[in-house]
Order: sequence, then structure tokens, then C-alpha cells
Amino acid sequence: MRNPSAVATGHADIDHRPLIGSLLFLGLFLFFAISIDPFYDLTLPSSASIATDKSSRLNQILFIFLPFGAVLCSMATSMRGTFLQPRWLMLTIFLWLLFVSLLSNHGANSFKALVLTSLVVIGANASVLLPRSETHFAKLLAVGTLASIGLCYYGIFSLPHLSIHSAAEVAEPMHAGLWRGYFPHKNNAAAAMVLFAFCGIFVMQVWSRLVGVAIFASATWFLMHTGGKTASAMLPAIILLSWLFEKFRFLRIPLSIGGVAAFNLLAVGAATSPGLRELVTSFGVDATFTNRSDIWQLAINAISEFPMTGFGLKSFWRTQELVYGGQGVATWAVTASHAHNSYVEILLIGGIPALLLSLIWFFAVPLRSFSKITAQGRMTHSGRLFLRIWLYMIFTTCLESLFYESSSGYIVGWFLFCMALFGIRYEANAVHIEERPSGRGRGGHG
Repeated sequence: MRNPSAVATGHADIDHRPLIGSLLFLGLFLFFAISIDPFYDLTLPSSASIATDKSSRLNQILFIFLPFGAVLCSMATSMRGTFLQPRWLMLTIFLWLLFVSLLSNHGANSFKALVLTSLVVIGANASVLLPRSETHFAKLLAVGTLASIGLCYYGIFSLPHLSIHSAAEVAEPMHAGLWRGYFPHKNNAAAAMVLFAFCGIFVMQVWSRLVGVAIFASATWFLMHTGGKTASAMLPAIILLSWLFEKFRFLRIPLSIGGVAAFNLLAVGAATSPGLRELVTSFGVDATFTNRSDIWQLAINAISEFPMTGFGLKSFWRTQELVYGGQGVATWAVTASHAHNSYVEILLIGGIPALLLSLIWFFAVPLRSFSKITAQGRMTHSGRLFLRIWLYMIFTTCLESLFYESSSGYIVGWFLFCMALFGIRYEANAVHIEERPSGRGRGGHG
């Protein structure tokens, strides 16, 4: 997965690339996890506005500079030939999304969102190549996650009106008292805390038990105060699931593809089928999945209008046509900001071709890589981190829209998921070189 850094040829020459790579990794991680303008005032009327373009010039500059800076640094490594692989698949996916963007009624918004989400993918791929070793990777993740979690706690104690849901909020006052930190919603905070907890386990196993425990404990404590019941239940479930996935190869397809397919069938299916709704209710589960069923029913009806092309990125929810088109009389779901299901969202943005291509990238490619890793008998701690992130994301996205995201507060999940997708593939083809005991070695994972 990691790449060996070049060694300086003379005593007077100093290779600055490891330091630059570390700074770029942290810059990308913190930019996508926190953004340059964290904390959201949800009591303002604008927080429920259909306007979506709130990006500053500095944000746009960093969105371009950080990913391409990381790419330039990673191109100096021996792993540069593996960048954005499998290229045929990546090229096909984003060319198709470009095509549907050109067809969109909101082509400018769609194209901008496509450029931004592509930069997240590029930055995530480059980030996997920047650490010199597994230990170096753990140190960088420790700094990034501690900074992110620390800022969330700073908000709770110093800026509670911007970090804790209140009854004065415009859109969802029913969440009053639940923590969200610098995120726009408790569910975003909950998903991020689960991912940070996985990073804590990795840090604990690879570099520092004390730091790793601190990350895991602080992330878990924050998660418990978000009110994210699904995320809280999934944290231990994914840890167990990843162990089963690693140990029992015959369970991999049923656990991943089968599990996601079954969940989507029951959840989304319950929105349109009375029979499935009764079945879900018989399990003691809310068949509306916290009123998501109204959103899914609206989305499915819209998908049936353009099943092959969809509407383009950022070109359906909160558009003038949807909000003021008359459907609001029939359902409140027109005020939703996303589909609350990433697979449904992909159908909305790119139709059936986009979903099929995405499923190949999200499922077929990782499953093949995991088979190769276990066949060679060398699952590493970084491989297990990527496995946990991957499993969590493919399941949590059955209830949240996190794929192909480019909005602040949502990107961190998409960024870490892409990092896991590329990392899994690199792990399958890696030759691991451990860092020297002195900590000054130039080794990496090639």
C-alpha cells in the first residue's frame, strides 16, 4: 500500500518529500473532515434554504490545490503507475456522470459537483500513497482524528449553540439536546465518529495503545451523545462482521452483497410495498425508518421518469422544480436534502448505468482484492482498517447519502471510503517494508 520515499544522494542534500507528503496528507484529511468554515447555525432561516452554493474562493482554491499537490507528491513514488486503478472503470464512471451532467436541467451545478467529488477521489487515492509506512500512516491518522474530535468537543463546551441541536432550529427542532459538533446534523457526526473509532483501533494496534484508546473512547463517547442509534449499534456490529469476513471466506458475498441487498429490499421496498411494510413491522422495526419512506417513495417515482440518466449530481433535491412544483401538497419529502439512501441517490444522479458501474467499484473490486489478500495470508492492520471502513460505509449508506458527496459536513465519509477502496487494492498488491526501529527509516509499503 505505501511507497518507499527517495533517499537523498548526498549528506548535504535533504529530501523534503516525506515532510511535504505528511503535511499534504493532514491538509487533505482536515480539509475534508472539518472544512475551513466549520459549525453551522441551524437557527437561521437560510439553513433550510434551497440555495446550495455557499462556497468561498479560499475553499475553492484549497479544493483544487490540496488534491493536486498530493498527486504531484505521490507521483514521485514507485507506486505512481497504480494511481486511479482500475482506470477503465474509473474513466467509465466519471464519463457517464459527465454525460448525465450535460443533460441535466441544472448543468452548471451538476458539473461543479462532479468536479468536486472527482477531486475528493483523486485526493483520497493520493493520500494512500503518501505515508512512508504503516506506522507513519497510523501517526498521521492519529493527528487528523484527534484534531477533528477535539474540535467537536471544543464546540460542545465553548459553542453549544452551534454544536448541540436545539428547539430553536428551523428544520428539525425535534433533535434538541443531541450533539453534532461542527457537523450540520447529528447523523453526520455519528457516522464520522464511527469512522474515527475505527482509526483509533488501528492506531492502538500499530503505533500507540494510549493514543488509540483515547481516540476510540472520545469518539465513542461523542457517538453516544449524538442519538445515532443505528451508528451506535453498527460500531460493534462492524467489528464483529469484519472478523467474520476475514476468517470465513464463504461468508463474504452473503455478508456484503447479500446483506446490503436484503437491507435495501426491506427498507426501500417497505416504502412501496404494503406486504414488505407489514413484514418489517412484524420484526418490531419502524417500517418508515424514521420517515425516510416518504423520501424513498418520492425518489422512486422520480427515478421512474428518467431511469437511465437520472437528474445529474445536485440537480434533484432542493431544486426550484421539486420544492415549488406542487408536490409539496402531497408530501413533506420535497424539503429533503438527499435521498437518505446512497444507492437510491445514485439512481437519481446517474440512472441504472451509474448504479451498475458503482456496484462494480464498491463491491466487485474490493471483494476480489480481499480474496487475493487472504490467499496470500497477509492481512495487515491497515487492511483491517480499510475492511472496517468499507463494511461500515456500504451498510450505513442504506440509510444515508454519502457516495459521490462534495458538500461540507458530508465529505469525510466519502473521502475515507475512497481511501479504503484504493487502499484495499494496494494491500492486495503490496510488499510491506516496516519502518526501522529508530523511526528514521525511509521504508514504506510498496
